[in-house]
Amino acid sequence: MNTPIPASSPILARDLVRVAESLGGAPLSRREAMRRAVYGSAGLLLCEPFAVRANQALPTSAGKAKSVIQIWLWGGPCHIDTFDPKPEAGRDYSGALDTPIETNVSGIRIGQLLPELAKQADKYSLIRSMTHGNNGHETAAYLVQTGRTSERDVFPGLGAVVSYFKGYDAGYTGLIPPYVVLTQPQGRFSEAGFLGPRYKPFATGGDPNAKVFAVEGIVAPGITEDHQKERRNLLGRLNTLGGALPGNATIKTVVDSETQAYELILGDAGKLFDLSQEKDELRDLYGRSTFGQSCLMARRLVEKGVPFITINYQGWDTHKQHFQIMNRKLPELDKGLAALLSDLEGKGLLDSTVVWCTGEFGRTPKVANESPWNGGRHHYGKVFSSLLAGGGFQGGHVVGASDAKGEEVAERPVYPADVIGSIYGQLGIPANAPLPHPQGTPTMVVPDKSEGVPTAGLLTELV
Repeated sequence: MNTPIPASSPILARDLVRVAESLGGAPLSRREAMRRAVYGSAGLLLCEPFAVRANQALPTSAGKAKSVIQIWLWGGPCHIDTFDPKPEAGRDYSGALDTPIETNVSGIRIGQLLPELAKQADKYSLIRSMTHGNNGHETAAYLVQTGRTSERDVFPGLGAVVSYFKGYDAGYTGLIPPYVVLTQPQGRFSEAGFLGPRYKPFATGGDPNAKVFAVEGIVAPGITEDHQKERRNLLGRLNTLGGALPGNATIKTVVDSETQAYELILGDAGKLFDLSQEKDELRDLYGRSTFGQSCLMARRLVEKGVPFITINYQGWDTHKQHFQIMNRKLPELDKGLAALLSDLEGKGLLDSTVVWCTGEFGRTPKVANESPWNGGRHHYGKVFSSLLAGGGFQGGHVVGASDAKGEEVAERPVYPADVIGSIYGQLGIPANAPLPHPQGTPTMVVPDKSEGVPTAGLLTELV
């Protein structure tokens, strides 16, 4: 179970919830319940170093952006089919998607299966010269998420760094964790790296498009709210440790963690994940798909002040049946992302929310028509595209360019560290802000030239 509790001991809170759940299932003795509570108290003490770190001042400012929504196209989308169409290169490159459409910004065309996004190009900018040259899923994902290539250290990804600088250590008080993944962990790298498990994301599990979004640790399928309340009352009756040790600070933390756990389950915080509270018309606008409803859920999390949300949108590794899959996935992407941008703007949140849509790389510009691929596209890290919107970034621009066939960067290369550093800047996190390296090695959030990481400069064109 992965229960998100903003206490100094997530282990403690999770154990308490497990005690409560156990009470609704197999018989649990009073002694066993007490043992688990004391075990949780030990967990609190083990987590004390994190509380010390949390008291340290972090060198950040307010920034133009307050939150980031990262739309992670897991597997790698093709730039030619999405944000950098090349119909003039011929069908060996464009395949069946050879009719790009004009956007509402003169001179910008995008893929033909993205008509809703075409209406909103003034809200986002496109980077058509992303590059890192790596064609391996795990290593490329690590590169794009951390901006680094180090094989010696495991650096934290963007979300974990934002959680460190803008989460509980920086005064964030929300019950919902500061770093949330909808819905499954990305799994291609260690998101928290050397920052440790305190900064790992809370992965919701479940499906926001289901009748009940069964969020792991918050919404239990098949268990009514009344049953949850009965569990809580029973746990309270069994808990005599607090009465035996009145005023004990550790026991108070146990009780506070329990209260927070049940606020997530039964209180307003848990209801945040109830998408039935939204109008059907709006849910339809996002699209009745897991991705579309994840976009709507991300907007709700932003409204609650969650600093970093990743939508892990899987299924883009299209070595075979590429165009058949694109005919399904691109309309989903188009509908969900366009609705998200429009909804954020309508609620006055786009200016303070960065939306970054990318994968770990692109896909081969030339279609693999030969057997056994029969119209597939393979991994391609030489050049690919990303979309960037909101949070103070200007819309209606294109940064960089690929060549006529989308095979090489033609102008203004943009490396992962350039994008990550630019997003940090919008959040008010300085490029030279230090990270707490476990060996004490001086480490900044954005790598400098001494690390040998390729960079071409921050995205000053968009700010």
